[in-house]
Amino acid sequence: MRCLVTGATGYIGGRLAPRLLADGHTVRCLARRAGRLRDVPWAAGAEIVEGDLRRPETLPAAFDGVEVAYYLVHSLGQDRFEAADREAATNFAAAAHAAGVRRIVYLGGPEPVGTTTSPHLRSRSEVGRILLAGEVPTVVLRAAVIIGSGSASFEMLRYLTERLPVMVTPRWVRNRIQPIAVRDVLRYLCAAATLPPQVDRAFDIGGPDVLTFREMMQRYARAAGLRRRIIVPVRPLTPGLSSHWVGLITPVPSGIARPLVESLVHEAVAHEHDIARHIPDPEGGLTGFDEAVRLALARIRDADVETRWSTASGPDVAAEPLPSDPDWSGGSVYTDVRERSVAAPPAALWRVIEGVGGEHGWYSFPLAWSVRGWLDRLVGGVGLRRGRRDPHRLQIGEALDFWRVEEIVPGRLLRLRAEMRLPGRAWLEMRVEPDETTGHSRYVQRAVFLPRGLAGHAYWAGVAPFHAVVFGGMARNIARGAEGQAADGVDRAVGG
Repeated sequence: MRCLVTGATGYIGGRLAPRLLADGHTVRCLARRAGRLRDVPWAAGAEIVEGDLRRPETLPAAFDGVEVAYYLVHSLGQDRFEAADREAATNFAAAAHAAGVRRIVYLGGPEPVGTTTSPHLRSRSEVGRILLAGEVPTVVLRAAVIIGSGSASFEMLRYLTERLPVMVTPRWVRNRIQPIAVRDVLRYLCAAATLPPQVDRAFDIGGPDVLTFREMMQRYARAAGLRRRIIVPVRPLTPGLSSHWVGLITPVPSGIARPLVESLVHEAVAHEHDIARHIPDPEGGLTGFDEAVRLALARIRDADVETRWSTASGPDVAAEPLPSDPDWSGGSVYTDVRERSVAAPPAALWRVIEGVGGEHGWYSFPLAWSVRGWLDRLVGGVGLRRGRRDPHRLQIGEALDFWRVEEIVPGRLLRLRAEMRLPGRAWLEMRVEPDETTGHSRYVQRAVFLPRGLAGHAYWAGVAPFHAVVFGGMARNIARGAEGQAADGVDRAVGG
């Protein structure tokens, strides 16, 4: 069948699309910027179309000829996200009906209970109701906590457990949760494409284990080879305070952590397993919590994480125009340019550039980068802890600490856009220029800052004195790193 996947730049959509392709379906992906999917391994086998669910005029081309449409987007982290999700779902349902789509599949959250439910769960539930009320047969899959390498819920669980052998926690750690492995979520999503039209309803989906978050932390510790954790639940930690605490300890910023925490305040247990009548459980049963953790940790250990929660977060800002000295006419632009000759071939220099961030760091004054990351976390930003998906390779659109990869030309250019809290917009460019005469290379590094108001100008003036240490040291140490790699390569060749 021809399947439309929205949210293909996100955690679930980025894993579903290649599985639909492997099942023999034709896959079309809707993205606000087609370039965000340029570097993913499966993109060559899919059709990528640009459009925006909040702009109905962009949708007919995306839905044309589609038989099954997957709704895997949300506006979490944006202002007025409930209204944005409502508008997007309404437009999606209308476009699907107009195009003659035969099936809609939506992945939502647990059905909220009571009047004090979180805005996040309330919005996910409303989206499901909008889609089910439309003219196209719809399957709504309601999952609680998804366990898989790179998921926001798993990262929150992992970092809390690994970093805090003793922790004071909110009372919600005693609430019951029915987590589900990401592989089982994807299995349900793929199978839902072939359900008959009379199946038009919501289903709860969950794994075989019902646990408290406290039990999940203890079982994670055991799976990771850690000592048993000491966990003391206390009353004063409200969801708001808990989200700031999670934001400081884990890579998940408080703006994303809050809706996740609020979702855990109420029990999230499946009330039925009717989905098994239409999609039978796999041989051997659904994946248990311990096995899901083991699989996720193996992916992380092998640097084989397909997608991460951070890929979909942050504003989807167009790459151009990048403020540049001769072309930019929108106001003041500050730049810091560093150049160095590098006694190493371009390939060695590029390996160092593409490996920046994460565990490799930023090649200068680690304390300064760490402090900047902590300051960003304190004001609700993403900080440095998002790290990187792969220790050696980058893709356009993915997060890299508090940057996002805006452009990458392998072997030549890496452009990063800042996502830390700033009074303006900032970019960092790293270029490789070959020296055809010597076989060596030249490293060109450019930091660009477009200030917003007086605060932006004051910010640049305040940090400018540190640029010689931070950016100057970065350029110097990246050059040395490339030269060191080149020298090691020569030594190995001679020794071998």
